[in-house]
Amino acid sequence: MTQDPFDLSGKTAVVTGGCGVLCFAIAEGLARHGANVALLDRLYERGQECASEIGERAIAVYGDVLDRDALREAEEQVRRHFGPATILINCAGGNRPEATTDSRRSFFDLPEEALRYVFDLNLLGTVLPTQVFGRVMAEQGEGAIVNVSSMSAFRPMTRVVAYSAAKAAINNFTQWLAVYVAQEYSPQVRVNAIAPGFFLTNQNRYLLIDEQTGELTERGRQILEHSPMGRFGTPDDLLGPVLWLVSPAAAFVTGVVLPVDGGFNAYAGV
Repeated sequence: MTQDPFDLSGKTAVVTGGCGVLCFAIAEGLARHGANVALLDRLYERGQECASEIGERAIAVYGDVLDRDALREAEEQVRRHFGPATILINCAGGNRPEATTDSRRSFFDLPEEALRYVFDLNLLGTVLPTQVFGRVMAEQGEGAIVNVSSMSAFRPMTRVVAYSAAKAAINNFTQWLAVYVAQEYSPQVRVNAIAPGFFLTNQNRYLLIDEQTGELTERGRQILEHSPMGRFGTPDDLLGPVLWLVSPAAAFVTGVVLPVDGGFNAYAGV
């Protein structure tokens, strides 16, 4: 019988931002396929609640993706509990309303602090965990890293200037690192990314759903009109692509940014 290429038994997966809606769905799915999963979150008690929902294959680990020392401590804790990481999902990220243009705030008035926060959270929040956990993979000559990009990296969405720029940088970083680790360490260390389309989360709900009426905003309507599949994504829609990218089924795939967008990126609007 052919071995199931999606069986992750014996693998250790680290998911940053592990209690976020999309991140948790990925973590839970990896555990269902046999992986031991460490949920990194700045809110440790919330992390424990999330880990308990998954079960014995999951642990909560305190981790701030912008604090290298905290990440090193998290890596040691994961190693002691499950062994060295073989999978890293850089899922932490997001936007901030203060870094978003609207009728009250033009681009020229966006505060530096808010812009810097969004840049750091998305880009450095991917680079630093990769330095810490990716080093282990490079040294052992095996591993799979999946970064989280966005449709806004391909076609910058209006209003979210810092978020779009940071996610575009993640695309470039993904490709750069894929080449670097394959040439300098091992071709068995693969680096890819997913680029989710539009998923309703707490972070973007204010852009897509009118708080007072509960109806789609004009932006939400435009998105669905330009999505051939005609719906927003659900958290479970991300699991299949991630599972493929971290599994032996994608052994010859590295440096790829995979859209998971219901056809949004393929549609010209006519």
